[in-house]
Amino acid sequence: MTRATLTSRSRPARPSALPDEIEEYRDARWRREATRQVETAADAERFIEQAGFVACLTDSRRPGPSLYVAVCGRRDAVLPRNVQKDPETSLTWTLKDEIMRRGRVYYAKLARGKAMFLAPRMVPYFHAIWGLRRAEEPRRLSKQAQAILHVLRREWEMSTSDLRSDAGIISRPAFTRALDELQAAMLVVPAEVCYAPKFTYIWTLGVGRFPDALRRRVTRDAALKEIARCFLTSAGLTVRGELARVAGLSRSDAGRGNRALVREGYAVMLSPGVYRLAAPQAFTPAAAPACAVDAGPTA
Repeated sequence: MTRATLTSRSRPARPSALPDEIEEYRDARWRREATRQVETAADAERFIEQAGFVACLTDSRRPGPSLYVAVCGRRDAVLPRNVQKDPETSLTWTLKDEIMRRGRVYYAKLARGKAMFLAPRMVPYFHAIWGLRRAEEPRRLSKQAQAILHVLRREWEMSTSDLRSDAGIISRPAFTRALDELQAAMLVVPAEVCYAPKFTYIWTLGVGRFPDALRRRVTRDAALKEIARCFLTSAGLTVRGELARVAGLSRSDAGRGNRALVREGYAVMLSPGVYRLAAPQAFTPAAAPACAVDAGPTA
């Protein structure tokens, strides 16, 4: 019996604004089914690679693919108020830590402070939108963020408390804001989390884990198109404002990406802000991805 069968915590069913075939397509692509739910770090990495970009702890009240929803294996999963005692939330958190340690997919707080996983193939496109060139750093980064970056470029990786001390930042909130700023600019990532002797993150440079992806030059227009393609491929159809919310783009940028797909013939526009995959075979059962089984080690 699966976790999705055992749990009763879900929202009452309500009519969807999306066609049934789109919801079923998303169920398969976003692992919102008990037969496809994520249980291991290897499962999660395959899910992220397939979806392209995935939120960490969002639930059915937020659009887009989510690791938490994939762990639950059901469309209507909702985070409980007491997450500390919830087994599905705990497993999601444990998988997040293991994925971070393995370093095979990109993980950080990205646009709008959202904790997100990126498949390596998507890193150049997100970096083209939000990344900073070194020459831009003095002008666009806060003094605290520059101080942290200077330390990490010298030491390469460091725990939270040591990094704050070496950067000379007394205020904890200022330090946290600076770290969020560096993550959003795709300069710094958490590499590992330690729980003993005390809880702390280990921080490192993003370019140390994904050197080729972060050094690859991509135009902004190409990046917007590929981010839009990635989401539409996994969603089947995108409604007004959905891509912007999921990827952290402005609505105008999301529209530019979707319209580029229409010009290419990859998508059709059903109405302003509503785009659907052009390929009619995309929504047949045969097009749904299989849930691969990893027989090898997970570490």
